[in-house]
Amino acid sequence: MHIPSVAFTNSTPIYKELGERYIKHKSGLFILAPSGAGKTHFCKNQTEKHWIDGDELWMKAGAHPDGPWWKEPLEVINRVDQRSDVITMEAKNEGFWILGASNYWLKPDAIVIPDWETHKQYIAHRETNNYDGGATSDDHSQVLGHIEVIKAWHVNHNVPLYKSIPEAVAALIPS
Repeated sequence: MHIPSVAFTNSTPIYKELGERYIKHKSGLFILAPSGAGKTHFCKNQTEKHWIDGDELWMKAGAHPDGPWWKEPLEVINRVDQRSDVITMEAKNEGFWILGASNYWLKPDAIVIPDWETHKQYIAHRETNNYDGGATSDDHSQVLGHIEVIKAWHVNHNVPLYKSIPEAVAALIPS
């Protein structure tokens, strides 16, 4: 897969457009969770548009290429994740709240790792009901590898770890 090069540009129009559809906050947030953990489902079903699905943000900014880049060699995945971190950092600076799986060096505010049996059910349900990209049942080993990478944020940097997106959101934004 060829990943087109990107140049840093003024992304004000992207954030302006997102600000017309999503609520901007005093402080931005980033929750990191692996593919199939329920990020897109949560974003689509929120009653008020607080949380942006990271895939939407990263695609608009050109950090994610078209196609299943996550099935490419680690060098490609790392490159895409590094580009995504820059966009996530800027979006947080703008006051947006992001749920996503792309991360390389940017410390998340929380991480979500569902119980593995539940996680496999989420992946299977998405795969058979409304597949919109991401890991499938054939990708369980890759998802497990990504979970180990994500857990390192908790172990090495004390990033809070939660079992579900609603649990992480409730902890970050107490009512």
